[in-house]
Amino acid sequence: MGRTGGSQEDAEKKQQMEEMRHNMLYQILDTNARERLGRIQMVKADKARAVEDLLIRMAQTNQLRGKVTEQQLIDLLGQINQQETTSTQTRIVYNRRHYDDSDDEFDL
Repeated sequence: MGRTGGSQEDAEKKQQMEEMRHNMLYQILDTNARERLGRIQMVKADKARAVEDLLIRMAQTNQLRGKVTEQQLIDLLGQINQQETTSTQTRIVYNRRHYDDSDDEFDL
């Protein structure tokens, strides 16, 4: 019985956290940037969440001067994409084995 109350409490806390997050993003982003982030969220929810996390951290550490515009959001997305491609870039390394087929030892 106490378990259901706890999970309901957890759900309420989670809902409150999401609401706080939404309000903070509303204060951080201008209208066009919010719309773009919403479109990104429809396609790539995990990437949108990562961008939201980054924006919230930047706001909490006073790295933002005023509301983030759509162009600033695009630039931020570009930086994130660049970091992801360099960190997940696939490298193929060929280890060629050299066999000594010379018959020098036998003087044939």
